[in-house]
Formats: sequence, structure tokens, C-alpha cells
Amino acid sequence: MKHARIETPAGILEGEYDDDDGTVHTDDGTYVPEEYDLLAPCEPSALYCTGRNYDETIDQMGYETPDDPTFFIKPPVSLHPPERPIPYPEFSSELTYAGELAAVIGTECKGIEEGDVDDVVRGYTILNDLDCLDQESLSARKAFDASGPLGPVIADIEPVGVEMTTHIDGELRQEDTTESMLIKPRQIVSFLSDRVTLKPGDVVSFGSPANPGLLERGDEIEIHYEGIGTLRNAVA
Repeated sequence: MKHARIETPAGILEGEYDDDDGTVHTDDGTYVPEEYDLLAPCEPSALYCTGRNYDETIDQMGYETPDDPTFFIKPPVSLHPPERPIPYPEFSSELTYAGELAAVIGTECKGIEEGDVDDVVRGYTILNDLDCLDQESLSARKAFDASGPLGPVIADIEPVGVEMTTHIDGELRQEDTTESMLIKPRQIVSFLSDRVTLKPGDVVSFGSPANPGLLERGDEIEIHYEGIGTLRNAVA
């Protein structure tokens, strides 16, 4: 099952998303794609992003392999919807993409055991972890307006073994499976919950496969995860 969050003449609604024709079935009625704008599928109080979680990415970037999950936080203002153009940050000339699987928390939780993570996760979606590489600090690089395109839907999937691709203007740039993660999603959610209280709608992403790369104005980004769909944005 897939869930979408949409903006309609009746307001912002949530409902079940139909892959066949893009209709969204809400409590207030059924909406076809021409009748709504797709929004980010949740409203997080924070986006908790994992780094250094794929061997090839670690080798490519020259990082050391961590023993525990390393994470940073994107604020709510980083959230950006699918399909809508991403503004190129005026303060940077090195904007990069990174296609990541992300969990959406469904129940407030703290100190969750790995075996109980499925009980608190609503489902999974896609995050584009945008990064301004020419900024000095990690927060300056990662935590800016619209730095976290998210969507298109929340899907009920098994997060391990999911195939993914990223295309830029139709050219394949990333291709991997979440089986390649060094630390798997349930372990990461459990680890984070020992440190912070996770709220409904919060996002936990699990790192990017190899080949995150530079973006130019006008580029179209398509990040596809099996069982979820495609997160698509252009760069304005």
C-alpha cells in the first residue's frame, strides 16, 4: 500500500495512492492527478540523515568506515515536494544530489529495540540529500532551504534488498541495492531512538550509494526505489 499527501481545492489531504493511474483515494473523495499537487508525504520535525553507509561511497569520498551510524540533521525548512523545481542555492556553486531510502516514523518512540522498529515505522520513501560541497561546515552544506526533496509516497515495503537508480537528464548515475548498506535500516532507527525522541512524521534516511555528483541549473533528477516509485525534481 502507498500513501500520498496532496494539495487540492478542498485543502491538504492524505490518502491511498493508486500506481495504475495516479489517483488518490481520501476520506473526502477520489482525486485524479489533474486535481491535485503532490506534496512531500509527511511533515517532519527533523530529518535524520545517515552518512558513510555504503563501502563504495566511503572509498569514493575518502572517508573512514564508522563503527556506529553517523548522522546529521536537516531542519523542517529543508523539506521540498516532488515534481517542484529545486532552487539552486545562491551561496554555492557545488550542489550535489544523493538518492537515499528513508523511513517515516509513525509513532512517537524512544529507546526502541531493533526487533520492534517495524511497529513504529509508518513506511518508506525517498530522500534526495542535497549538499553544497563548497561550504565549510556540515550544517552549512546540508541544512538549507529545500535541501531535502522527499517523496513521492510512503510505501509499505521491506527495506533490505531494495534496488535503486538515479538518473540525471536520463543518464544513469547511481545503481545499487539497499542490501549493500553497512548498517541496515532497522538498526539505524533503533540507534537513533536511543539518542533522540522520534516524532510522528520524522524522517530517518540511510545513506547514499556511490556516485553522488554535481548538479547544474536545468538538470532533471529522477531517483527510483523499487516498491516506492520515482522522486523527480528539476533544478531551477
